[in-house]
This record gives sequence, C-alpha cells and structure tokens, in this order.
Amino acid sequence: MSYEIIGIAVLWTFLFGYVIVASIDFGAGFFNAYSSFTGKQHILTKIIQRYLSPVWEVTNVFLVFFFVGIVGFFPKTAFYYGTTLLVPVSIAIILLAIRGSYYAFETYGSKGHKGYAFMYGLSGLFLPASLSIVLTISEGGFVSMVDGEPRLDYLQLFTSPLTWSIVVLSLAAVLYISAVFLTWYANKAGDTDATNLLRKYALIWSLPTIITAGGIIFELRSHNQEHYAQLLDLWWIFGVSFLLFMGTVWLIWIRKNYGLAFIMLIGQFAFAFYGYGISHYPYLLYPFLTIYDSFTNEAMAISLIVAFIAGFALLIPSLYLLMRLFLFDKDYVKGKSKDNYEGGRSRK
Repeated sequence: MSYEIIGIAVLWTFLFGYVIVASIDFGAGFFNAYSSFTGKQHILTKIIQRYLSPVWEVTNVFLVFFFVGIVGFFPKTAFYYGTTLLVPVSIAIILLAIRGSYYAFETYGSKGHKGYAFMYGLSGLFLPASLSIVLTISEGGFVSMVDGEPRLDYLQLFTSPLTWSIVVLSLAAVLYISAVFLTWYANKAGDTDATNLLRKYALIWSLPTIITAGGIIFELRSHNQEHYAQLLDLWWIFGVSFLLFMGTVWLIWIRKNYGLAFIMLIGQFAFAFYGYGISHYPYLLYPFLTIYDSFTNEAMAISLIVAFIAGFALLIPSLYLLMRLFLFDKDYVKGKSKDNYEGGRSRK
C-alpha cells in the first residue's frame, strides 16, 4: 500500500469521525432550538443540554486534524481549493465562532434565552450545508483555470441540482444521525417522553436521508460519468449500507435496542462514506488534482502518518472515557449529579 493511499485513508477516517460526532452536536442544537419555539423544551432541553455540556468543545478536533492533514499530505490542495473555497469556508468559520459564542452565553449567561438557542441551532444547520459544498466542487465542472489560477463559477455551482442534492443530504443526515443517538441517550436516561419525541424525529428524517442519497447518485450520472461508473462498480458496498439503514429504522420502529440501532447507523454511514471515497479515487478535484500528483515528500509523509495515527490512538480512548465518565454515567445521564448539587446548594 502506497503512502498516498495510507495518507488519504487516515484523513478520510478523521473526516468520518467528524461527520458522526459533529452531526450529533449540530442536530442536538437544532432540536433544542426547535423545542423552545414549539413549547416542548420541557421534554428535550434537559436531555440535550446534558449531552452537549461535556462534548461541545471536542467536536472540532476531528476537523482541525483533517484540515491540517489535507494540506500537509497534499500541498497542492491549498492552491486549488484555497481560492475556490474562500467564501464557503469563511462562512463555516464564522458559523463555528457563532456556535461557540452562543453556547457560552447560553451556558454561563441567561438560562433558556431563545435567541441563544435559535442562533446555536440555526448555525448547526448552515455549517454542514456550507462544508458540503466541498464535495460538490470536487466532482468537477465548477472550477476552471484562468491565467493559471483556479476560478470557481458560483452561478453554475448554485444552480446545479447536484449542489442542492448534497446540501439537502447533509441537512437530513445531520438530523437523522442526531435523532437516533439522542433517542438512545434519552432511553438510557429513562426519559420516556423525550425518547418518544426523538424516536419520532428519527423516523421522520430517515426517509429524506435515504431519498437524497439516491438523488446524488442519480445526479452524478449526468454530471460526472466516470465517478458514476465507479459507484456502480461498488454497488455491494452501498447495498450493505442500505441493509444497515433498514435495520436501524426497524429497531427504532419497534422501540427496541436503540444502542444497536445507533451502532448500525454508524455502520450504514461508514459503508456509504468509505464507498464514496473509494469511488472518488484517485481524484481530489476532477479533473485537475489526484492524490498522486499532489503528494508531499516521503519523509514528511511518514512523519504525518505516524503523528496522525498517534493522534487517533489518543483521541478515541479520550472519547471513550468522556462517554464512560460523563455521558453514560448512570447518575449523570439521569441528571442525578446536577440535581444533588443544586439541592445541596439550596440547602446551604
């Protein structure tokens, strides 16, 4: 296996980690805001805040690793994507700043402020939409070389059905992933009302997710024939993903094994995500950039691979401990620690 393949595989794994962890975070923020405006905050807010409090600060670690790695492993991506992504990435950075600021205001300032919850939830929907534009651009047809410099055709980009298919999929997938996880989390907390409401959200958003995923494959048929043909060659990978999707929806429908349902959801997205990545090989940007003509030197590649694998080996146990000590601690998940603290404070 070449260094190029190892490098892109490591980066793709970090990106997949970000997709799962960030989707739960973004969706939780949206559901929290939605519940505030529909009068259901008494059902969801405690569960969602209990989840967000320990994890919101670590969500972007995966994204930082990915951006540092993509430029480190493939320096030419800075040339091709640097200018073309100036607007969408700038928007994403602003939204990340808004999320951090408003979460801090909500946590340490006025409790239950609808404006803070609204901004936090809305930015969580715009973020995946702005970041997903990268996948659209990578399919080619939107970037041209003018005087040796890449130029992005914004009109063509934002009038392309492929663009909006990917944007809608990113929104639907975020809400679906988050709803499935939070259903499991609420069930672990023994909160029947929150479990039932989040279960309903999971079932609602499952259908748009699978429909838009199929819509992207349909759009690729006319937009990028080469990538479309490679997708068809890997039909069995997406077939396994679909079977796992059906298993997830079935378990949620019959109200059983929510933990297994979430594990199957991770499997569903893993097969689809890696299948998409393999079918995109070897291009980073059709037709200008591949992983081979943009790779760094061997010494740098080895250093980066070792550093990223070590970082991944440190990050995964850290997340496991975070989940074990906080998220799924039998007292914390049921809010007992917080209640006892507030009770003790009031008695003083």
